[in-house]
Amino acid sequence: MGTAQVCLIGAVMLLGLVGVLAPGVPGTLLCWAAVMWWATQEHTSLTWGVLAGATGLLAVVQVVVWLLPARRIRDSGITWHTVLVAGSFAIAGFFLIPVLGAVLGFVGTIYATERVRLGGHRAAWTATRTAMRAVGGSVLVELLACLVVAGAWLGAVIAG
Repeated sequence: MGTAQVCLIGAVMLLGLVGVLAPGVPGTLLCWAAVMWWATQEHTSLTWGVLAGATGLLAVVQVVVWLLPARRIRDSGITWHTVLVAGSFAIAGFFLIPVLGAVLGFVGTIYATERVRLGGHRAAWTATRTAMRAVGGSVLVELLACLVVAGAWLGAVIAG
């Protein structure tokens, strides 16, 4: 495998890492695809081992990413209706104001619906912060997993 192809794989990996932080971009899938591309080109036991490890880790992380926010949001008292409405506004916001609109739509909708439901700024802001922490925590878990995959890939490339 040439240097140019390794650099392209590294660029896809970097795009995946950035994609984890950007709403709507499948960062985890891009990191996995970069490792898959590399493993299918190299055909060594090291590359297949890195691919198997990356596949297992990222699969477990996807389950954790779905379960972690659900538990925290449920414990905060925010209703699932609020979360679904906020998700809908986040999707609409993503297309109206690219990338930034998703965050604004999600946070703004949770704050507005909780303000109406709870009747005050302080309680609504507390609920909104709890939801932001829950979603932010899952993003950090996903980012850490992708960083581990990227580190394993880079170590294997350097090891040769």
